[in-house]
Amino acid sequence: MSIQARVAAARLRLRAAGIPQAESDLDARLLAQHVLGWTTERFLTDSDAAEPNGFARRYDALVERRATREPLAYIVGTREFWGLDFEVSPAVLIPRPSTELLVEIVLERFPDRSSALAIADVCTGCGCVAVAIAGERPAATIVATDISAEAIEIAGRNAARHHVTDRIAFRRADLLAGIAGPFDAIVANPPYVLDRTAAALQPEVRDHEPAVALFGGADGLDLVTRLVADAPSRLRRGSLLAFEFGCGQDAEVERRIAGAPDLSLVAIRRDLDGIARAAVAQKT
Repeated sequence: MSIQARVAAARLRLRAAGIPQAESDLDARLLAQHVLGWTTERFLTDSDAAEPNGFARRYDALVERRATREPLAYIVGTREFWGLDFEVSPAVLIPRPSTELLVEIVLERFPDRSSALAIADVCTGCGCVAVAIAGERPAATIVATDISAEAIEIAGRNAARHHVTDRIAFRRADLLAGIAGPFDAIVANPPYVLDRTAAALQPEVRDHEPAVALFGGADGLDLVTRLVADAPSRLRRGSLLAFEFGCGQDAEVERRIAGAPDLSLVAIRRDLDGIARAAVAQKT
């Protein structure tokens, strides 16, 4: 059998498992590239070749894992964010494109690459936001926190992978507990999924991603509420707080910021689909 024929059969297997067609087609190809160690370009030119020895066994095993709705990122062990590859595992949330808004907000606020910034990245997960900012602002120092010890370990390895270990201090902490500041910016991607919506989530999310990184209480805003209350005392005057939130939560987020005596709302940022996804506030 050719590689191409094996991948075509995998596409059908993944569709039968309930994975949408476009995603099934992409995942079948990416799993093949992972097993072969090929780039997309090589796959497109050479996939009509006969399968190499051992390919079918290894590939089919990964396809079956994906058919159980295990996320592709956990199967291959990496996910791209901000053009960089990050190690991921079921101990950390898989980075989403919408979270790149947090990096964009910081870079827009501090356009000078040589600025000696102090930044906190709260709920760092795999460290993608902290590492991306550190790469773009080489004079910045960052404190990155997470409540999960496993997440902190993975984030540390990702910092080493991208050669920014010397500028990121990883701390196991509940939000900003024990973190003094002052900071020029605090960014966060806190858990914000409503507890009662768990059953409606995609199996890839509900059954595989860490609950501690997903669920934010009855209204999804338990951690956001604490962050808005705790951040001002760690910020310099005029400094920035930016955090991600869930679809439809923008009005409640605006109310919480309006109720914080030391914060003023600067903007609500939208993702590429036009959905409100991140809040930007400033210490007054």
